Amino acid sequence: MFRTALRNVLAHKARLLMTVLAVMLGVAFVSGTLVFTSTISDAFQNSSQKGYANVDVAIEPTRGEHPTGKPGAVPRLDQKLLDAAGRVPGAASATATVSGFTAIADKKGELIGNGFSTLGGNYFPGKDGKDARYPLRDGAAPKGPREFALDAGTADKAGYKVGDTVRISVDGPVREQQLTGIYTTDDGTVAAGGSLALFDTATAQKLFATPGAFSEIDVKAAPGTSQAALKAAIDKVLPKDGAEATTGKELADDQAESIAQSMDGMKTGLLAFAGIALFVGIFIIANTFTMLVAQRTKELALLRAVGASRRQVTRSVLIEAFLVGAVAAIAGLAAGIGIGAGLRALMSTMGATVPDGPLVISLSTVLTSLVVGIVVTVLAAWLPGRRAAKIPPVAAMNSVHAAATTKSLVVRNTIGALIAGAGAAAVLVATGMDDGKAMMGGGAVLLLIGVFILTPLLSRPLIALAAPVLRAFGISGKLARQNALRNPRRTAATASALMVGLTLITGMTVIAGSVQKGIDKMATDALKADYVVSMATRTPLSPDVAKKLDGLAEVTAISPLRNSPSRIGTGSGATTEYLTGVNGKDFGKLTRLDFTQGSLGDLRGGAALVDEATAKEKGWRVGSRLPVTYEDGKKDALRVSGVYQGNEMIRGILLDNATLAPHQRHATDMQVMVKTKDGATDTAKDSLVKALGKNPAISVSDKKDVSDGIAQMFSLMLNMLYGLLAMAVIVAVLGVINTLAMSVFERQQEIGMLRAIGLDRRGIKRMVRLESLVISLFGGVLGVGLGVFFGWAAGELISGSLATYELVLPWDRMALFLGLAAVVGILAALWPARRAAKLNMLAAIKAE
Repeated sequence: MFRTALRNVLAHKARLLMTVLAVMLGVAFVSGTLVFTSTISDAFQNSSQKGYANVDVAIEPTRGEHPTGKPGAVPRLDQKLLDAAGRVPGAASATATVSGFTAIADKKGELIGNGFSTLGGNYFPGKDGKDARYPLRDGAAPKGPREFALDAGTADKAGYKVGDTVRISVDGPVREQQLTGIYTTDDGTVAAGGSLALFDTATAQKLFATPGAFSEIDVKAAPGTSQAALKAAIDKVLPKDGAEATTGKELADDQAESIAQSMDGMKTGLLAFAGIALFVGIFIIANTFTMLVAQRTKELALLRAVGASRRQVTRSVLIEAFLVGAVAAIAGLAAGIGIGAGLRALMSTMGATVPDGPLVISLSTVLTSLVVGIVVTVLAAWLPGRRAAKIPPVAAMNSVHAAATTKSLVVRNTIGALIAGAGAAAVLVATGMDDGKAMMGGGAVLLLIGVFILTPLLSRPLIALAAPVLRAFGISGKLARQNALRNPRRTAATASALMVGLTLITGMTVIAGSVQKGIDKMATDALKADYVVSMATRTPLSPDVAKKLDGLAEVTAISPLRNSPSRIGTGSGATTEYLTGVNGKDFGKLTRLDFTQGSLGDLRGGAALVDEATAKEKGWRVGSRLPVTYEDGKKDALRVSGVYQGNEMIRGILLDNATLAPHQRHATDMQVMVKTKDGATDTAKDSLVKALGKNPAISVSDKKDVSDGIAQMFSLMLNMLYGLLAMAVIVAVLGVINTLAMSVFERQQEIGMLRAIGLDRRGIKRMVRLESLVISLFGGVLGVGLGVFFGWAAGELISGSLATYELVLPWDRMALFLGLAAVVGILAALWPARRAAKLNMLAAIKAE
């Protein structure tokens, strides 16, 4: 039976090609994901280990709340602790570090780098006047508040040389610093493409912390001293509260675990789409083996007649599937390695901060790829193999075995209706739940499976709707419709592959469009301010920015938004809450809040506004008295003067900055809302930008910019999903091609007869193309319909957290998706139609 299976695989190489391609694409997606995430994770971990190479023990502020109980207090590491750590037995040296965000402008005034990869720190010279962490390539170490050093990669990228004046920004205002030194480093952030500006320690403390305070103290062990022994010695000199020591190995292990966890999310997401592609490929595999079994009815029946058991026949089909799966898995693994390398190169090209490192191909990746490819193929072929075993020997007298009985179709439709009904009910129930994500996900899967089972039943009425259009194509159109309906199961399996992809694409599009509309509405409804000023990287903003803007003649109202931790309540019932300080005098001119209780009124003194969700959770209402402990430890009481509907832009406990500021140790603003005399105009915006020194690190955004900024992540995510789901659509295209090609082979005698009685080659081509078009549009209609339903259902959950959410049906996109389904049908039919038209009519008539 093994030789028989091998002979059958070799005899049907062309017919199995599309199955191999479908499985190969799915496996390539899996192996590419594993190679890519392993490579990135390994690169970050190696970079992290380099960063801890000179750290045997690190002293850091104690995590969690300050031992004094002050909500905003941060434990300090000072010079006294640094000196004590350097003197402990077994310590070779102690280095103090201070770090924070630092934006650097290039010579054109544009921001170099992005986000949190643009950092600043301190140059900490040893006894020899040099910092071993940062060997100087050019120039000298920074000294004084106007000097700094820059990493070689950033300096070369921007074209800076020693002696140049560089514009930088730490928390808003532009600073002009003289570049005194260019250095090389193994720092992980720099190795990943980020930038690192170094100042002398006193300047760094002033910029990133407080005078005399450090962020971390790193101790290097003397030769022969272990990290554990050094840590034990350091523990003895640590203050009772406020600081803790950790070995370099523990830090590296924690960092490695953190990197692995951060990569898990990406890996899970990519593997989910690989699973979708493989799920779609199952339809192709099952279709292919079903048709092969049908075409080999005589052969299989004769095997039974000469003594082969049912088990042997099933095993023969499964061996074929194993061989096909093995070939596809090996090819997919090779392609996946290429995909992983390509994605790594693409990230570097796009400017992502990823360290260099070798391509990682682990044994687990190889085994997973092989197992996935083989198991998926064998499982998908099991049902056709089981059907093959049931063919009675007497069927050898007929060309094809008996069609499915009415009873089997009734059973199938009943099961499908029950599953689809249960899935739809679960989705509908989930829309009314506070946290119905799990139920909705389960219901969606059930509904999708139920619709797939019902697809043969649905194919007749939906394809019948195309009859009037097909009549315009004469006999070719009529034959195309009949061919599509001849085998509903085959048509259903072919259309379902496309249906899955379009369901997901349509659902995501509906959700993204609706969220975007909700965000636009929220920005329009909630903001009366013309501009929102913030750091481009969303880091804290210096209060000097608000002061500078407040002095402009065109500014009529201004309010910085300032966060501060606090403890609300008394005793063990107190909870940590963040207070948001605003300009009580101008806040009403800059925002439009909907109040469910009370009003904005005069937001001064001890008056506070609370968002509805927080008020409901805490049981607060207008007039409620809130005992508060500010970040400096002083106690007072706030009075709730209004309860408003919060949103993504404004939420939490609001009070006047005049009340909050005296209790803040280091005041910083998250953003500044500004209203100008003539509204949002180009002139007004230019005036604000110029007043801030054309600072590349500061963003001046109008309402549309704010809305686009919030929605940008949704747009980026949607575009990524389109790219990932394209794999499923490509696999679906292969399925249509495969089905049509095998259908043409199966019907070659029929096609020969049609040619003999007068249907020309053009008519044959048209018939195959129209059949493909009808099947693809059938799958497209089902996919778009299900996608809209799932998009609506998911929107009902989202509306609970986004009050301005509004369902938007993207008619243009849905029309485009149906057009895409039509194009898929036409393109998929090109080769099968050409093959059908080229059949020799006499040879085809004689074919069996």
